[in-house]
Amino acid sequence: MQLYFFVSLIFLFAYYGFCKPVIHVGHQVSIAVPGEYDVGFIGRAFVLEDDQMEEPNFKAALSIEAVNGKYSCSLEVFLGDVKVWNSGHYSRFYVSDKCVLELTEDGDLRLKGPKNRVGWRTGTSGQGVEVKRLRILSTGNLVLADALNLIKWQSFNFPTDVILRGQRLNVATRLTSFPTNSTSYYSLEIEYNKIALYLNSGKWNYSYWEFKPTKNRNITFIQLSSKGLVLFNDKNKKIAQIPSRVIQPLRFLALGNKTGNLGLYFYSFIELKFEATFQALNTTCDLPLACKPYGICTSSNTCSCIRLETKGERINGDCNGGISGGFCGRGEVEFLELEGVSSVLRDSHKRFNLSKEACGKLCLEDCKCAAALYSTDQKGCFVYDIVVGLKEVGRGSGKVFMVKVPKGTRGVHGKSSVKKWVLILVGVVDGLIILAAVAGLGYYFIYKRRKNMLHIGHDN
Repeated sequence: MQLYFFVSLIFLFAYYGFCKPVIHVGHQVSIAVPGEYDVGFIGRAFVLEDDQMEEPNFKAALSIEAVNGKYSCSLEVFLGDVKVWNSGHYSRFYVSDKCVLELTEDGDLRLKGPKNRVGWRTGTSGQGVEVKRLRILSTGNLVLADALNLIKWQSFNFPTDVILRGQRLNVATRLTSFPTNSTSYYSLEIEYNKIALYLNSGKWNYSYWEFKPTKNRNITFIQLSSKGLVLFNDKNKKIAQIPSRVIQPLRFLALGNKTGNLGLYFYSFIELKFEATFQALNTTCDLPLACKPYGICTSSNTCSCIRLETKGERINGDCNGGISGGFCGRGEVEFLELEGVSSVLRDSHKRFNLSKEACGKLCLEDCKCAAALYSTDQKGCFVYDIVVGLKEVGRGSGKVFMVKVPKGTRGVHGKSSVKKWVLILVGVVDGLIILAAVAGLGYYFIYKRRKNMLHIGHDN
């Protein structure tokens, strides 16, 4: 079966080597699926290619990918080797035996598996003037068009984690990306007064970066140009822009699924690859998932884990996912206070003019709350259902992060159940680095002094 798959794939590459930008109705393409599961396997047949002169160009592919013990079938668009659109971004279509891409006689584009089971479709069959062809435009927009080349369906209307040059996103739409092995996901939200990055966890969403037009001007849509990401109002007037820092034209904006960072990308003909000319977050500790849950990003950009212990037994709170099971239906709880520790995340239900005790009470009374951040200078209170995005900000910052733990819990490096060991925990890595630097300087000065003394002795 695997041999047949590779033979089929080679045939498709050869057959579509003419770089045709169009598939007509009645056309069907299929690739075979391996009989046995192969971890990391990706099979891809390129079926469309745009006819633009600019390199790298756009291609559409029918793809098979090994995911979670099964094979996922999808239609994808690539710019060079970068995936910029995927039909299975939100919902995967799993298949066995074969994967089929079909543009039916009545104008419906479909992905099918064995026994003609449909896993994805455009829903464009029976639309007045019928669809005649599938095209990939020089913009990277995958479209279904009628005999007059009027667009009946387009991939630009179904954004994933990328905006291409010329693509427009209206207010109340968003990009999303999904970190591997995580129940949370990132999103870029286009709101009336700002664009913002969020980490979404269950029913909670936390912002970690935002960009606002000046003078409280409202946004109607955003669009990526060759020179930057442009924000427009309802009169199609530009009200703000995140500019590119290079002469070369931008090709796409992407929301990374590993870091959650937002970047503007151009193609470097020197390096022969896409490079970022702008990134929303430039410091490791400002990334929402820079460390694993219950980890603190220190000033040296390393992760220090909050290690917990109760009744002599280690709790699963050592950067391996946090305290398992949550706090609903459990016994008494208390707070572990981390002075000089903040979070890059801000919840949408922040509260002000509260005391630290009142802030803690809000979290203690909600069994779904896992932590709270209190800012003494603003008397601001933020609550969280996850313990991520923590970073060291130093004592005197006015920030206190309160982690909910079972009563009687203490840090394995300290004596108190809630306080002093934290300062050692988050500072130990920085302390070792400083100690090594001081020792190195001391050795250097001693070495120089001895050398000078020997030199003076020789002169005498």
